Amino acid sequence: MEFVILSAAAGGAGGSAFFVQLFPLLLIFVVFYMFLIRPQQKRAKEHEAKINAVQKNDDVITGGGLMGKVTKVADDYVEVEIASNVRVKVVKSTIANVQPRGAKAAND
Repeated sequence: MEFVILSAAAGGAGGSAFFVQLFPLLLIFVVFYMFLIRPQQKRAKEHEAKINAVQKNDDVITGGGLMGKVTKVADDYVEVEIASNVRVKVVKSTIANVQPRGAKAAND
């Protein structure tokens, strides 16, 4: 008789043991989301907004390291002057950074 009562009580505790084992996994997921995934998505949105707002005379840096001034903006590409009378077409998605013309340098 006692054995039946103990086994029934142990069976009920199995459900709570599952949640106790699942809790650390959920905690790890929440921490990863808060500290890795969410900031990454925020930076990606800011970068996309910056790329979409590029205008003529902005200074840009491409993913390949070219620096220059935007001379023409189209839907999918921009024309960048990298030297006097040297212009290249650059796909917008390869632009790494955009600074408005005349922006003060960080070390000044």
